[in-house]
Amino acid sequence: MSKSLGGGARLDRIDALRAVAMLWMTAYHFAFDLRFFGWLDADFYRDPFWTWQRTAIVSLFLFCAGLGQAVAHAQGQSWARFWRRWAQVAGCALLVSVGSWWMFPHSFIYFGVLHGLAVMLVVARLSAGWSGAVLLPLAAVALALPTLAGSHIAAQPLWQWLNEPWANWLGLISRKPITEDYVPLLPWLGVMWLGMCCGRWALQRPDSALEGAAPGWMAALGRWSLSYYMLHQPVLLGVLSAVRFLA
Repeated sequence: MSKSLGGGARLDRIDALRAVAMLWMTAYHFAFDLRFFGWLDADFYRDPFWTWQRTAIVSLFLFCAGLGQAVAHAQGQSWARFWRRWAQVAGCALLVSVGSWWMFPHSFIYFGVLHGLAVMLVVARLSAGWSGAVLLPLAAVALALPTLAGSHIAAQPLWQWLNEPWANWLGLISRKPITEDYVPLLPWLGVMWLGMCCGRWALQRPDSALEGAAPGWMAALGRWSLSYYMLHQPVLLGVLSAVRFLA
């Protein structure tokens, strides 16, 4: 393993890859906000052009989170440091719920990407020492299980409780809940596990693709992903509100 992983050093290439997801997310949300103001005719809930973009953006974020957990495990990150970061994610998830309830009271976000990330980070931390021979099959099961279970749940009244809001954080549902963002444990934990496996594999190679130079501004942006995530929508909405007021 590379000697540059000592301490709590960050890897610029992971941060730069995360910055790609952040910029893509900004473009997506800008279009979503244009629709919210009535300036764009688009269906973000059913049109594959938009739904597949959302899937790709969330996947890239969680894949990067998995890479980050692989690096943290390699660096021997303490539980105290882990819980400090986790508390930031969980606290921001709560703020997202409150803010989305104010904007969308009938479809507010109660288990979106930050809520899911908070749960997945704990699972990833607990499984960080497992071998790839264990994690890769588990990732495949996590990715496939919701699809396999969905039809069974729909056909069996006994399992309809999984569609209730208090249980659908698991992702074993037969109908999507009414919410502006939904990132349940399954199948998304599988994406994070894939990121962990790829990160561990890359770090074991002498010419690790995770290490080395990356565009400085992208690496810097990627280091502030949580703050950026929390601020970019209020800024976009504020700017568009000002444009509408002045128009």
